[in-house]
This record gives sequence, structure tokens and C-alpha cells, in this order.
Amino acid sequence: TMAPSEAHTTAEVQAVHKDERYDMRFPSYLGFWKRSVPGLDEAPRFDMYDEPHLKRRKQILADHPEIEDMYGYDTNTVWITVATVAAQVGLAYLFGRVLTEWHWTMVFVAYAIGGSFSTQIGIIFHEFTHNLCAATSLQNRWVGNLGNIPLLVPLAQSFRRYHLEHHTYQGVYGYDPDLPLEWEIRLIGNDPIKKFFWLVIYGVMYIGRGLAQQKQLTRWELYNWAWTIVCDVALYYVCGLRGMLYLLLSVFLGFGLHPGAAHFIQEHYTFRDGQETYSYYGSGNYFWLNIGYHNEHHDFPLVPWTKLPEVKRVAAEYYDHLAFHTSWCAVLYMFITSSVLAPQSRV
Repeated sequence: TMAPSEAHTTAEVQAVHKDERYDMRFPSYLGFWKRSVPGLDEAPRFDMYDEPHLKRRKQILADHPEIEDMYGYDTNTVWITVATVAAQVGLAYLFGRVLTEWHWTMVFVAYAIGGSFSTQIGIIFHEFTHNLCAATSLQNRWVGNLGNIPLLVPLAQSFRRYHLEHHTYQGVYGYDPDLPLEWEIRLIGNDPIKKFFWLVIYGVMYIGRGLAQQKQLTRWELYNWAWTIVCDVALYYVCGLRGMLYLLLSVFLGFGLHPGAAHFIQEHYTFRDGQETYSYYGSGNYFWLNIGYHNEHHDFPLVPWTKLPEVKRVAAEYYDHLAFHTSWCAVLYMFITSSVLAPQSRV
């Protein structure tokens, strides 16, 4: 019988598994693949096995059924959304109508504070996408629309659509919008300067991957567009053009080379052979709503952010041996400077 690491084609994988009751990755569901190395490989690593989270969830629940009691929603996220939107609009008014000569101060605040608020709103989108903010899907969608106000671009409902596809088709090229496109991989390569600027415009690239799928807008995406246009007009009258510029800078800088956006690299770029998803256990989780607990989230997407640390504590035997990050700044630095990390570092 061939070893799992030698199985590459569908027929070979089926041959390996034909007499096995369980997936041969059981119980950790770490893969047998070696990560794609720039200079040695030309594309992301290909693996015939399915993503690990569905099977690991079933195994964890067999050992820890009490985790199902953590399923639900946390309305604290609604109040965080209200506070974040109010603070960001307040800053837009301050720079648009009051501190109209404080140019470099505005840029600094747009990065340090506005960028942090913008990325936090992106994480609120993540929560409402899984119906973790309120009791009904309709209520959750409107939490998303509320959070969308200071972003100026209609992102909430499109994020919901494509993020759910990411969970369904994790790592499946052409279906998972989180995967870099082929031309991104070819253009950026392993050049540190190109990787740096790729991270600077990462938010734009993230939107572009969804557009590249050329899907027709859904009804809720059209609602999101109409809502955003109305809100943008209102913001223009309240905050002025300069206030709008502050908000745009906050979005562009926040979703670029910013610690609050580093989770986009942390989550699924392969830092170790065989491991497809990575968590972050650092202080940033306190402000950015535990978005770092990414293995736990993929295993249990029905658990709200406030209870993900408890999932890790209860099922520690499944998570403690996995590689993880403790610094988002280090993630960004490693990605830019390391010769073994590039946009192709996916599976």
C-alpha cells in the first residue's frame, strides 16, 4: 500500500482509503503535503484531501458535545458596531469641519485609529455573516449595513456572500475567493518590494477576486448599494468632502499594511507543512473581536467571537499542538522578507 504522502491522483487517494474507516489524517486532520516554496514550486500546493475542519468538528463534538451549547449569537456585537460607526463618523466630522488644516495629523489618525476602526468593522461583517450578532438573518444583515456606513463602499452583503463560499469551498481554486489569482502569483512572485506593495493594496485585491468571478449581484447586494449611496450623500452633507477623504483613507490604509489586516495572511498562508489554517493568540484579539482564533472559528462557525477562547480551552488537545502566531506585525514582516513565503504559499 502506498503511503498517504505519495498519493496524488484521485484514484490513488481512493486506493489509500478503500479499507480505512476514517480519514488517514485522523484525529488532527493535518495534511501530508509539503508547502509550496517560491523558486522551487510555481503554484500553490495541490492536495487531493478535503479541507480539515468539517471532519475535525465532528470528532471534537464526539469528545466535547458541550461545545454545541456555545452556539448562538452575542448582541454585544451590535453595541460595538454602533460605537465604532459613531466614533468613525465623529472623526470624519472633526477633520472635515473643524480641524481642516491638520493634514498630516489626519493621515496619521486615518491609519492608526480610522484604519483600526475600519478593520474592526470588517470583523463585524464576519460575525453578521454567520448570524452571530442577532437572532434572525434579517437583523444580522442590518447590523452589516449599519457597519458599512463609514466604509463608503457597499461591502457588507458581498462580503457575506463570498465569505460563506470561502467556508464551503476552502482552498478550491475558482470557488474560494480568498485564494490569490494566478496573475497575482505570477506578478508578485517572491520579490520583497512587490510583496510589500501587494500588502498595501491587499484590500483592493480582495475585492477584485470577488469581481473576477463575474457573478450577478444578489438582491441584498443591490440593497447594500442603495443604502450606501444614501448614507454617502448624508455623510457628504454632514462631514464634507474632506471628511469623506478621511473615511476613504481609513479604509485604504486599514485594509492594507496594517496590523488589523494581518489576519488575512495569518489565516491560511502556509507557514508549516501540512497545516492549512492558523490561529493568532495575541493581544490584538481584545480589540479585533478574537478574529485570531481562526482554527476554532472554522471548526465551529456557529460560535460567536466571545466564546472562541472557551472552545480552545475545552478542546485543548485538538488545538495546542497546532502551529500558531503571537504577533501580527511579525506575520507581515515574515511574509515580506522570507524567501519561503509568497502569494503562492497556499494549498
